[in-house]
Amino acid sequence: MAENEVKLTKLAKCAGCGAKVGAGTLARLLEGLQVRRDPNLLVGFDKSDDASVYRISGDLALVQTVDFFPPIADDPRLFGQIAAANALSDVYAMGGEPKLCLNICAVPKDMPPEAVHELLRGGYEKVYEAGALITGGHSILDDEPKYGLAVTGFVHPEKMLTNSGARPGDVLLFTKPLGTGVLTTAAKADMAPPEAMERAYALMTTLNKSARDAMVKYRVHACTDVTGFGLLGHGLEMAQGSGVELEIGVSAVDFIPEAAELAKLGVLPEGMYRNRSFAEDSVDPGAAELWQQDLLYDPQTSGGLLMAADPADAEALYRELKSCVPSAQRIGTVREYRGGKRIFLRQA
Repeated sequence: MAENEVKLTKLAKCAGCGAKVGAGTLARLLEGLQVRRDPNLLVGFDKSDDASVYRISGDLALVQTVDFFPPIADDPRLFGQIAAANALSDVYAMGGEPKLCLNICAVPKDMPPEAVHELLRGGYEKVYEAGALITGGHSILDDEPKYGLAVTGFVHPEKMLTNSGARPGDVLLFTKPLGTGVLTTAAKADMAPPEAMERAYALMTTLNKSARDAMVKYRVHACTDVTGFGLLGHGLEMAQGSGVELEIGVSAVDFIPEAAELAKLGVLPEGMYRNRSFAEDSVDPGAAELWQQDLLYDPQTSGGLLMAADPADAEALYRELKSCVPSAQRIGTVREYRGGKRIFLRQA
């Protein structure tokens, strides 16, 4: 079998970050686990954050994360690129710079060696684009192919970002369109237009490096990358962790047009329903249409960065982002928490 005949997505039950364990289920799985205290552990798994951060010295901290998933594209090289870009994103979301990576790879025993080589090549390409190194890894045999990275990066301890530092008055900025979960679900049923998938793949292989490099020049109080829990799931974690509420202008959010049309038809990934179940009790949908809500819950793979920027710096950061990210969006504001709902959707 030639490598271009391998239909990787047909070998997997879930695609990309849509395979993530739901946020509510994950919280229950971690509940009660003892967290060892260490004054140098600045961010651990108890924080619902994108990566862990450990202080090495007064001006250096390690950022560590791991991310892998089943195929989201049939082309092995493309799958490798997307998985690597997605794993690197967690370090960028913390304000860090990726430095060292380890491959995590599961392959069926009958997967052609050429396809495995192309998968790994895709990962290497994105890691080197990030200015980091792959120094080894681990592989196993499995019925479903899976690929990702363990990533170690560096950040200054006083300049790291978390998803729990948003302040009332902050402006919410976002850097990629929404809808890749809907499109990849449609693609598995041969319902997605080829040109839409080309755009989706281009978005998912775009590193969040430029967004991070712009972000660290300004006063940004909180950041998270929007992946498997969708914009509202990750936004809820930011609101809860920061003790605030978010107002999101639905009309300011960039939805991939073809994904919007498919959502209106009810073509939705399973992960969307998990995300809605987790977050909807904390969301006031206002007058948002159902398809808009669905896309706000849509699980993204290698999605954009959601930033809570100081209002004095927000306009300057927004202007810079417009020149270096796929879609710079000014989508809302952070408000004092008044009790009850955490996220409020508005149309205007």
